[in-house]
Amino acid sequence: MKTIDELLSEGVAGRRVFVRADLNVPLDGTTIPDDGRIRAVLPTVKALAEAGARVVVASHLGRPKGAPDPAFSLGPAAARLGELLGADVAFATDTVGESAASTVAGLADGQVAVLENLRFNPGETSKDDAERAAFADRLAALADLYVGDGFGAVHRKHASVYDLPARLPHAAGHLIATEVGVLKKLTEDVRRPYVVALGGAKVSDKLAVIDQLLDRADRILIGGGMAYTFLKAKGHEIGASLLQEDQIPVVREYLDRAEKTGVELVLPVDTLVAAEFPDMRTKAPAHPETVAADAIPADRMGLDIGPETRKLYASKLADAATVFWNGPMGVFEHPDYAEGTRAVAQALLDSPGFTVVGGGDSAAAVRTLGFDEQAFGHISTGGGASLEYLEGKTLPGLAALED
Repeated sequence: MKTIDELLSEGVAGRRVFVRADLNVPLDGTTIPDDGRIRAVLPTVKALAEAGARVVVASHLGRPKGAPDPAFSLGPAAARLGELLGADVAFATDTVGESAASTVAGLADGQVAVLENLRFNPGETSKDDAERAAFADRLAALADLYVGDGFGAVHRKHASVYDLPARLPHAAGHLIATEVGVLKKLTEDVRRPYVVALGGAKVSDKLAVIDQLLDRADRILIGGGMAYTFLKAKGHEIGASLLQEDQIPVVREYLDRAEKTGVELVLPVDTLVAAEFPDMRTKAPAHPETVAADAIPADRMGLDIGPETRKLYASKLADAATVFWNGPMGVFEHPDYAEGTRAVAQALLDSPGFTVVGGGDSAAAVRTLGFDEQAFGHISTGGGASLEYLEGKTLPGLAALED
């Protein structure tokens, strides 16, 4: 895989460089509560601009229906990128139309432009190869070179991720090169003990990665909403907690497999429960109670791991040489249910090993809870992409950059 350093050494001054970034940030109106993904692409954009390239940044945001939707505009992200760069960033109000063409044509050496949301065009996500290719052709007309740096999208077979690199000389940006290097440390020559902490709402989202980790990890700690399907599979009462009943057979299989292979699969021993889901708008006090994880009252739902589980999980992470964490331990966005996630994050900081926070909600939790991002070994920008890499899948966006 050619890197951006090689591209820069060949010279990019005066050339139009298309950077496929991941600016898929959360939006509260036009306010960006978490700009982590914009910050992640800065090294690549800065390096290209300082080398005299005419930088064309493109990304998706959210899931618009293949047509313009003001709620998903990249305008706020473009403005924030300009603030972080300390320079004006031009913004095209379409992807391959008149605004895009004139905006790119107006760039001088070292200047940066952002195109509107790629998913406003149905060709970006189309499953029809011809429709996707036609959109990629139009994007290719805007640039001379391609740099892939949107790691959060490399598991998608989309026009700007998969088809466009085939039409232009291409290289991997700093972010993708870093992400791949880190993931190799989790799959090749792993330092042990290797401990994985998995959370999040749905166990179905993590089954494939658990299947792979049962052959690689020494310990797997389970939290979040997915933990209750595991507890139910062991025959425990989980009350009104989140349950994916159809996943119980495969969860039982994994529990049996872990026992046979000697992988320590650790479940919560206590949990915070309440009669209803907390008010996430007002963040009003929820007054949860702590109960044993195997005896949740029928009219209560589990919303975070309890204090004894926090201590247990911290002890299981204390001697780890390699740690991968993906998914919060509870409803961390509400202060009454944030302590489980906070405890795992702190345990990673206290660990002497190489620690990786696996993107998505985990990365958001680190920032929301006030932790220093630099204190972790690595914070990934792509939760889904990271998981699919660990599952052993071929990621289209990486495959497109290989040749």
